[in-house]
Amino acid sequence: MPWARPGLLHVDRSGRSLRKCPEIDGFEVDAHSHPVRFIGVRNALAEPKTQTDVRTPELEDGQHLWRLAKDTAVLDLNSSYSYLLWCRDFADTSVIARIDGEPAGFITGYTRPENPDTLMIWQVAVDEKFRGHGLASTMLHELADRTGALRMETTITDDNAASNRLFQAFADQRGAGYDRRPLFTPEMYPDGHDTEYLYEIAPL
Repeated sequence: MPWARPGLLHVDRSGRSLRKCPEIDGFEVDAHSHPVRFIGVRNALAEPKTQTDVRTPELEDGQHLWRLAKDTAVLDLNSSYSYLLWCRDFADTSVIARIDGEPAGFITGYTRPENPDTLMIWQVAVDEKFRGHGLASTMLHELADRTGALRMETTITDDNAASNRLFQAFADQRGAGYDRRPLFTPEMYPDGHDTEYLYEIAPL
């Protein structure tokens, strides 16, 4: 078999089928492959470790929450003032995640006044480049554990597939049941809005 070493991606110029090479993590080579220029072979042993910090947001984090919400292009974006206010008055029921010091995601929530054992999740956002690694789930479990809530609620529209999957998986992971029903229907909105479905997840 021709030589193959980490840092080189081997490809078959004739288009023949490829097979695994144990020396290169994440890529496949053919017995008659040829080395080409380095394009960033993934090597699990060489990947730098990242540090994820999930903590209570501070007032200065309001700007980061606003930017993260804006960049999702899915969440209803509120005023920058509202995120600052949230970091002041509802910090204990919210979290912000930083990866290697960079704001990567957040969850905002509050306890319902008439049901203080119920944590209502308002918004969940993860920066695009940090998606696909379970950060939203990590934040959700951290917040549930930190608040000691017995129940969780959130509202989700049908077209938000990622959030629907997130909360269904969260309920399964906690061994909790969940109920889903319409809460806010289009005729209730003055500006047009899809139905928001209420998820009730319990016991946590």
